[in-house]
Amino acid sequence: MTQTSQRPLRVLAAMSGGVDSAVAAARAAEAGHDVTGVHLALSANPQSFRTGARGCCTIEDSRDARRAADIIGIPFYVWDLAERFREDVVEDFIAEYEAGRTPNPCLRCNEKIKFAALLDKALALGFDAVCTGHYATVVTREDGSRELHRASDMAKDQSYVLGVLDERQLAHAMFPLGDTLTTKGEIRAEAEQRGLAVANKPDSHDICFIADGDTQGFLAGRLGTAEGDILDESGAKLGTHDGAFGFTIGQRKGLRIGHPAADGKPRYVLDISPVDNTVTVGPAEALDVTALTAIKPRWCGAAPTGPGTYTAQLRAHGGETEVTASLDGGELTVHFTEPVRGVAPGQAIVLYDGSRVVGSATIASTSRAAVPAV
Repeated sequence: MTQTSQRPLRVLAAMSGGVDSAVAAARAAEAGHDVTGVHLALSANPQSFRTGARGCCTIEDSRDARRAADIIGIPFYVWDLAERFREDVVEDFIAEYEAGRTPNPCLRCNEKIKFAALLDKALALGFDAVCTGHYATVVTREDGSRELHRASDMAKDQSYVLGVLDERQLAHAMFPLGDTLTTKGEIRAEAEQRGLAVANKPDSHDICFIADGDTQGFLAGRLGTAEGDILDESGAKLGTHDGAFGFTIGQRKGLRIGHPAADGKPRYVLDISPVDNTVTVGPAEALDVTALTAIKPRWCGAAPTGPGTYTAQLRAHGGETEVTASLDGGELTVHFTEPVRGVAPGQAIVLYDGSRVVGSATIASTSRAAVPAV
């Protein structure tokens, strides 16, 4: 296998205003490609986001991206994708929480915005590829097909949030940061050497459309509050809450149970039921998941045929765990070699074969290990 071709391409570089995307655009231009920078305006009212917001949708971010493009010496544009972002990412996020599931908006943004809406527009305008600052690698096989692989540096690998990309999208994806063993400090040093003012800009950590990081407050403002019960596994009422959407599977803090459990051990959220607005809590061992079913699979190449053994990743910064998986129609069944905790419907499971990303699917339900009676 070889890395993607280095023949000169017309490249559209998605520039968020951060250091990674700026260095990626600079590397693409330095490699001889014809690069144009674009910042995606994803908020209808970016001026309402506070100064210093650690997302990627502020006016400050668009200005930082423009300054970086000027230093690199490439054309730069701002494209308004706010309406598409609202429909495909924000509204999906709200609906998933309302249904008692735990979505990953960054993964949905990569699928629906950066490598669907943006890529489609780029191809229509005659560009060959979309370049981003993600840490991942696209490999071209001898037969010309593309594969998505982990970044060379596992500590920075972002292939999990790219597991929604299909082979057509991979054929037009460029990740200049993915195949170099460089620390984030070295990336910042490179940006400084290139004269990019974003060299020391903090990384974004918050959900970009929730600038203050208060997810529960954001959801309450859109879904309202509705008092419901917090129950134990027997159905006994332990306390109340202001909305089941404000909880996630595995959550420990903020349960407002009011008194300790009989065994003195902490309690965790085991189940969220939007139908009757209840939250069920229990001991940590009750979170152990042995199997799951997942829907809406997306494959980074051909779909698997027959059962197989893989490693799986269940969250963006989580580790790998060994699984067996089989596909039946549009439903993926996964069994874990060892139980795992904190798995919630709505999350994505991404399968790997070594460093290669096989594909991803959305978790629909889980099977838990039996908890011994005490």
